[in-house]
Parts: sequence; structure tokens; C-alpha cells
Amino acid sequence: MQKSSVTKSEGLVKDALAERLRSEIMRGALKPGARIVEGKWAATFGVAQGSIREAINILAQQGFVTKAAGRSARVMHLTERDVVQIYELRGALEGLAAKLSASREADFSVLQASVDGMRRAAKASKPDELLDCDALFHRELCELSGNPYLIEHARRILLPFFAFVRMRVAASGQSTSPWDRDLEAHQRILDLLREGEGEVAEQYVKHAMERFAKTAYANWEKRAIDGA
Repeated sequence: MQKSSVTKSEGLVKDALAERLRSEIMRGALKPGARIVEGKWAATFGVAQGSIREAINILAQQGFVTKAAGRSARVMHLTERDVVQIYELRGALEGLAAKLSASREADFSVLQASVDGMRRAAKASKPDELLDCDALFHRELCELSGNPYLIEHARRILLPFFAFVRMRVAASGQSTSPWDRDLEAHQRILDLLREGEGEVAEQYVKHAMERFAKTAYANWEKRAIDGA
């Protein structure tokens, strides 16, 4: 019983430290691409260096941090070219997911709830909530495909991608306005799935991703650059 309590306590400490580091990332103290020096943050927070390492591992699982063998952890960073290429890949993966989902007797209630949530968040000017719903929509779309390989590849892309978007939106003070047009694009995808129009939905998703790719990075970075 005592061992279980200790394990639970250690888990809470790791989670709390991960949240503190995440806050530093979100407020810009740790910028995209910055190296996370374990010793520095251990001293800052008054904890053991190993605890910081464990917190970094949590953030890596959430997509906020990248780690390579033998190298220091760094805050997730994507260039404009990276973003365009990710959207190209997302168009292929999520387009196929839409095609497969439309051919199955799937439950689209989570997709509808996420679109409704995006609308409410946009109306209330709450970008964090909007991003939560947006990420949920795209994860659920891939899950509904029923293809475990597609789902796994999508997870590897979407987690760090949305983590990066969240960081840049927070740093730039961006409003929800860039998503205004995108809201109805999400609804259109859902309507096509309900109608069983798999091939049309696939092409629509690909075209939507191409359109997003042209403006997304500029939307996230504009205010951060202007205020630099």
C-alpha cells in the first residue's frame, strides 16, 4: 500500500513538473527549437535533474518536445516548409480516412460534436478550446477509417503538429478568426461522410489541406513577427 502511494505521488510530481515546463513553452520562455537544459530547469524548480528528465518525457509524448538519441531535448519546431509538407501528407492520410469512413457504418457523433465545439469556441474567442476540438475532429476522422496503420501514422503526425500550432497561437496572441472559413469546411467533410460520398470526401479533404497549407503558417506567425 505504501509503495503504491509513493508511486502515485511520484507520478503527480512528474505531471506537475511537465505542466510547469509546458507553461514556460506556452508563454515563450522556451521558444520553438530551444534546447531544454535539464540542470538549469532542475535548479529553477528546485527538483532533481531526473525529475525534469521524466517531465520532458511526458512532454515528448504530448508532442511539445522532440528527443533524439544522444542529444538534448528541444522544444518542437516546424519551419514553413515543414508545415506545407505535413499538410501534403495529412491530405493523403486524412483523405483516405474520409473515403474509408464513408464506406463503413460509422458513428459520426464525435465529429459533429467537435465541429459544434469549434463553433462555440470561435464565437467565444477561445482559441485553446477551438484547437482542442479541431484536433479531436482530425483524430476521430482517422480512427473511423478502421485502418490501424493509417491511425498510427496519423497519430505520429497530429500530436506534434497540434502541439506546435498551440504554441505559436499562444505566442502570437492570435484570435480564432483564421478558423472562420475552416469551420464550414469541417462541416462539409462530415456531411459528405454521412451521405456516403467517400471519393468526393477524399478529394475535398485533399483540396482543403492544400488551402490550409497556403495560409496556416502566416496566420500563426504574423503577430509574433510583428511584435518582435
